[in-house]
Amino acid sequence: MGTKAKRTIRVGIGGWTYEPWRGSFYPQGLTQKRELEFASRALTSIEINGTYYGSQKPESFAKWHDETPDDFVFALKAPRFATNRKVLAEAGQSIERFLSGGLMALKAKLGPINWQFMATKQFDPDDFEAFLKLLPASHEGRALRHAIEVRHESFRKPEFIDLLRAYGVAPVLSADGAYPQIADLTAPFVYARIMGTTEDEPLGYIDARLDDWVDRVRALADGRVPSGLQCVQSAPPDTPRPDTPRDVYLYVISGYKAHNPPAAMALIDKLR
Repeated sequence: MGTKAKRTIRVGIGGWTYEPWRGSFYPQGLTQKRELEFASRALTSIEINGTYYGSQKPESFAKWHDETPDDFVFALKAPRFATNRKVLAEAGQSIERFLSGGLMALKAKLGPINWQFMATKQFDPDDFEAFLKLLPASHEGRALRHAIEVRHESFRKPEFIDLLRAYGVAPVLSADGAYPQIADLTAPFVYARIMGTTEDEPLGYIDARLDDWVDRVRALADGRVPSGLQCVQSAPPDTPRPDTPRDVYLYVISGYKAHNPPAAMALIDKLR
């Protein structure tokens, strides 16, 4: 989904292996080895969660590339071994090991990388700048996009936004959940994770809430922060910035997980 090739909007979910999706999202009788093939044709992106917990085989990345459509994109959660540490300046080896671990086999299907921090990690300017300096702009000739997901209120400071903007890194826009929201635009793309699906709604969200997210996504893609989202640095909502369109990656995460695929598909349909 895009407009004059200036922006791309992708919507997906976290992972593709989840038993309650079998028979609801996935057709009854679909073999597990074909679930990615199916999901990648119903959605436009998927956030890979397994990379957060441990290394993956290079053959797996190549297999995922081959099983998905040409215009499909994966986001990757970076390994917790890089982010769950007291001194972030010491994360260099973990970052290099991750980037050299086969993910380049995704080729053009490699989307943004989400560096997620635990809710106990607090903002320290020197600590985080040291980490941002370790994130390369490219690897093996392929440009990289980095997003930082923080979950402590101490990050809602202008100094944090200034750092992200200086290094061209995006904050993960967390919404409809318990984590602090940071909707500031600091990079050429937006990485959003919405967490508000409920059991009593077949599409995860009521229709009006889905429409709200469609309007927000379109505004973000146009380079505007829409009303209803919280920025750290003050700026008038809906300020037009037509010269700075942004790609948007939105993932329906957590909430009532069984209804996340229907919510994502409904958003894709409404955005067309």
